[in-house]
Amino acid sequence: MISFSVSARDPKSRARAGRIETPHGAFDTPAFMPVGTKAAVKSLAPAQLEAAGARILLCNAYHLALRPGEALIHKLGGLHRFMGWKGPILTDSGGYQVFSLAKLRKVDDAGVEFQSHLDGSRIHLTPERALEIQRLLGADIVMPLDEPAPFPSTPAQSEAALNRTAAWLERTVKARRDEGLFGIVQGGTDAKLRRRSAEDVERHDLSGAAIGGLSLGEPATTMIEMTAAVCEAVPESKPRYLMGVGTPGDIANAVLQGVDMFDCVLPTRMGRTGWAFTSEGMLKIRNAAFKEDERPLDPACACPACRGFSRAYLRHCFAVDEILGLSMLSLHNVTYYQTLMKRIRDAIPSGSLTRLAQQESERCPPLEGRRTKT
Repeated sequence: MISFSVSARDPKSRARAGRIETPHGAFDTPAFMPVGTKAAVKSLAPAQLEAAGARILLCNAYHLALRPGEALIHKLGGLHRFMGWKGPILTDSGGYQVFSLAKLRKVDDAGVEFQSHLDGSRIHLTPERALEIQRLLGADIVMPLDEPAPFPSTPAQSEAALNRTAAWLERTVKARRDEGLFGIVQGGTDAKLRRRSAEDVERHDLSGAAIGGLSLGEPATTMIEMTAAVCEAVPESKPRYLMGVGTPGDIANAVLQGVDMFDCVLPTRMGRTGWAFTSEGMLKIRNAAFKEDERPLDPACACPACRGFSRAYLRHCFAVDEILGLSMLSLHNVTYYQTLMKRIRDAIPSGSLTRLAQQESERCPPLEGRRTKT
C-alpha cells in the first residue's frame, strides 16, 4: 500500500514537501517521474536514471498490454524485474492513449472498444480489465480507466466525461485488492466540475488523487487555475498528481498550488530533437553557433553530458545522426528536471519557491498549445 507524509510547507502558498512510501521504496515529493512508456525511458538505462536523481518511473499499461503483453511481463517476474528498475513504478491505465491513438473506438458505459494502433486488432477495455493489467504488471501506484474530455470541449462534453469517469472509478474500487490506487479528476476547464470530480474521488478514500485532462492545448494559465481548484478540494493528507505536465515553469507553478507528483515526456523528447534545458535558458544544440564551442552544455550541471563533452561535440553528434548525442541531451534534461525538483523541495520551507517559479518560467516560457502527453 501507499503512505504519504508532509515534512515541510511553504509559508506563502499551498506547496508542501513530503515523502511517499511504496512497496518498492520511498521517494521525496514534489517528485518528477521520467516516462518509460514501453518499459524503457528512451535511450537511457536504469542506472543512468538513478544517478540523475530519479526515484520513480512512469510506464503505460496500454502500450505494454499491446506489446509484449501483461501476461508475459508477469511470467517474467513483473515490470520491475522485466525492465531492471528496482524503485517504485506508476502505471497509467491508458485512457488517454485509447482516445488519442486508437484507430477506431466505441465508448459506452461498459468501457471502450477500439482497434490497436499497431495491427488493427479489436480490443475491449473495461475498468476492471485496466486494473487487472496493471495488477499483472506489478505497479506500485495504479490509475483507473478514465475518459478525458477533449480541448476545447462543451460543458456537456466535460460533464459527460466526468460522469463516466466517476462510474468507472466506482467499478475499479469494487475490483480493487491491495493496489495503491489513485482516482483521476476530470472536468475539462470548468472549475465547478473539477471540484465536483475531486469530491467524488475523495469519497472513495484512495491512496491519492490525479489531475487528468490537462496539458491538451489549453493556455498555461487555465491549466494552473484548474489545478488550483482541484488542490483546494483534495484533502491535505493525500498526494496530488498532475498528469502529463510539463515545462519547468509549469511544474514549479503547479507545486505552488499544492501538487506533489508530475510526469512528462518533454525532457527526453526535447533531448532527442536537440533541445536542452539549462541554467541559462533553452539551448538548441543544432545551431551553427555551437560548431566550435568548447563549453559544456550547461556550466552549472555535473551530469555526464556536461562533464564529458563540449557543445561542439554534441552538435557534431546530431549533425552526423550519432545516437550518443540524443542520449546525452536526454540524460542532461532528465538531470535538469531532477535537480529542479530538489531545488523546489529545498525552497519550500524557506518561502523562496515563488521566486524560483518565476525564474524557471522566464528560462522556459510555457509551450502554449503543445501537447506534452505520452
